[in-house]
Amino acid sequence: MPVGRKEAFSIQLLQLLDAGLVWLAFWMASWIRGPIRGSIDRYDGEISLSQMSWVLYIVVPFTPLALEFFQFYRRPRTKTSLQAFGQLFKALLFMALAVGMMVIFAQVSGASRLILSVGAMFTLLVLFARDRLFHAYLHRQELRDYARERIIIAGSDEEIDAFLADVDDEITRLWKIVARFDLSQQPVEELYGLLKQKSVERVIFTARDTGFGKVAEGVEACELQGVEAWIVASFIRTQIARPTFDMVGKKPMLVLRSTPELSWELACKSVIDKVGAFLLILGTTPFWIFAIIGIKLSSPGAPVFFRQRRAGRYGKPFRMWKFRTMVPDAESQLARVKEEHGNHMDGPVFKLHRDPRIFAFGALLRKLSIDELPQLLNVLRGHMSLVGPRPLPIYEVDAFEKSEHRRRLSVKPGITCEWQAGGRNKITSFEQWVEMDLRYIDNWSLWLDIKILLRTIPAVLLGRGAN
Repeated sequence: MPVGRKEAFSIQLLQLLDAGLVWLAFWMASWIRGPIRGSIDRYDGEISLSQMSWVLYIVVPFTPLALEFFQFYRRPRTKTSLQAFGQLFKALLFMALAVGMMVIFAQVSGASRLILSVGAMFTLLVLFARDRLFHAYLHRQELRDYARERIIIAGSDEEIDAFLADVDDEITRLWKIVARFDLSQQPVEELYGLLKQKSVERVIFTARDTGFGKVAEGVEACELQGVEAWIVASFIRTQIARPTFDMVGKKPMLVLRSTPELSWELACKSVIDKVGAFLLILGTTPFWIFAIIGIKLSSPGAPVFFRQRRAGRYGKPFRMWKFRTMVPDAESQLARVKEEHGNHMDGPVFKLHRDPRIFAFGALLRKLSIDELPQLLNVLRGHMSLVGPRPLPIYEVDAFEKSEHRRRLSVKPGITCEWQAGGRNKITSFEQWVEMDLRYIDNWSLWLDIKILLRTIPAVLLGRGAN
């Protein structure tokens, strides 16, 4: 369920509180370890929490993120105790697996099993207790008339009814609608009086068919009395774009954005791209040497790398790097190959399962996906991302028949994507390919990127769909 800024701020406060409670749970586990140590922990030596502080570096900041992923912070007023316990248990099980992997794969030593187990149990108890106390507090707020937000909704009866039908009951439970105000029928002077008489905290304008002038007068009435004015942006009908507000200088602007909004998640994606690309280049150095030597021996006298103008974000051209897997004059032979062998992908994109322009060693590089490694240089330079829609040649983008196809250019292109991770030869429809890219853009999250990267690993190792 999408949340507004007020709800998002509340969630962030709860996450900070929960991080503190996780630290408290492990401190309590360390404190009571001495009295109950006995035979249960006789093999742990004298390990204390201070000697295994690495655990706190993992569980304290990342437990709230795991809780958010499992929707622990959603619908706090209406979720049952069983739902809350299930979400909490799954998040803590995920964190237990993460700590276990650190112990096994990173070979981290010095961990008291008793502190880990008791700390996990205390974490479950204190977070569950916090959630139920917050749930009870919210229910008490609903019953207290003074605590409910006093609101006027401005608009016709039909518009108000439609608006309230679309708003989640989770939100309206804490509202007290003190009046309905029809801007088109009632003078704005009456609104001044209502704001004063009813001690209104917020006015929501749903007047979709009311002139901007009347809405502006209503907003001015709110402004003069220090009352918040919220305008429903339903006068602009959008299917995909999400409305937000921003400022250009001192001018307020309504922004309709169909791409991921600037956020900490997007900043983390950029950092992961740069760091990941650098580490991957270092880790795959032997494959680079293998490819360079093989290309030199298999196709002497021709360049090792293939560079082609591709469409980047918003269609801005950049030169994408790959290891050369085709004969030197491959691009000049494209028209002849299309005529003689056809195209296994419909639409403007050209794909051929057994392209005759590929030489033998090049086919091996493609099978192992080694030919894609130089694109890590594009990621380092900021032209590409590790995950995103695949960049297409400029001439293929120019051949797009539908303008909506260009929306796949609204984000930075990537080395891998849903299409790449799912087995490339399985899809022959360009429309289906675009649909997958747009679904990725509309539902983007950092976790989605991680899942695609994890799915890409077996696709590459097993050579699924490479041609």
